[in-house]
Amino acid sequence: MGVATASYHDNRRQVGSRARVDADGTATVATATSDMGPGTTTSVMQVAADALGLPARQVTFRLGDSAYPLAPPHAGATTMASVGSAAHTSCTALRNKFIGMAVADPASPLYRADPAEVVVRDGRLGSGKSSAADSYREILRRAGLPGLEATATWGPGDADERISSYGYGAVFAEVSVDPLLGLVRIRRMFAAYDVGRVISPELAHSQAVGGMVGGIGMALLEGTVTDHRDGRIVNASLADYLVPVNADVPELDAAFIDTEDPLADPIGVKGVGEITIVGVPAAIGNAVFNASGKRLTDLPIRLEALL
Repeated sequence: MGVATASYHDNRRQVGSRARVDADGTATVATATSDMGPGTTTSVMQVAADALGLPARQVTFRLGDSAYPLAPPHAGATTMASVGSAAHTSCTALRNKFIGMAVADPASPLYRADPAEVVVRDGRLGSGKSSAADSYREILRRAGLPGLEATATWGPGDADERISSYGYGAVFAEVSVDPLLGLVRIRRMFAAYDVGRVISPELAHSQAVGGMVGGIGMALLEGTVTDHRDGRIVNASLADYLVPVNADVPELDAAFIDTEDPLADPIGVKGVGEITIVGVPAAIGNAVFNASGKRLTDLPIRLEALL
């Protein structure tokens, strides 16, 4: 058995976001980020829907086009904290625009209501002090507008100079080591992570398991071999570069601490990408040491090192 801690700094970058609600009550949020597979499109859409007070099915998140507001590369555990915060900021600004129009319009049921007391649910604006209600669609109809939009930019400012912000984890691994052949096999792994608020638990769990698979590859299989005579990479194709396959990935599971970090960003999240990988090789290495008595610090752990 082996255990290791994990930590990864909280990366946040400046991001622009544009939010729009059209006359039919649907919303579109756009920013020039990309999505390589962890579910950014779904998670940011959830944040936008929550900020606008709309059902998720009525919100579309558009991305992957340089014509949209500026966003950083999709890497380094930056995307959800940065893009999600920007989407939250633009959608909140748009919601407040609608509230301001409603309370200033004599034809609105919310005329002269306190804007701070107006909440939006399912596209309907209401005040806790009365049963009066308005809607995005009605506000746009009365104003004769095809839609209303808001563009906003969010960034961490000088937060990194004022506070230290990290994600944390604990990784547990059970491995077997064949004393005659030097073969290392993973039997099971479990990890627990504190990454602030988890927007989409199923997507976060999937990404955590994927990170653990990547960590297995780092610990036991993946390594670039260079021919120093000519500088060429010897194992430069997937026929020669070893990555984990199903037989290398047994029982894996992960859990997240139910928390949030309001100092990190407006939505209280931290990155899930790198934090799910960085502790895995150390946990496997500690388990190998526990089983074999050999403290190996070069990765990947090779047969010849154990023999």
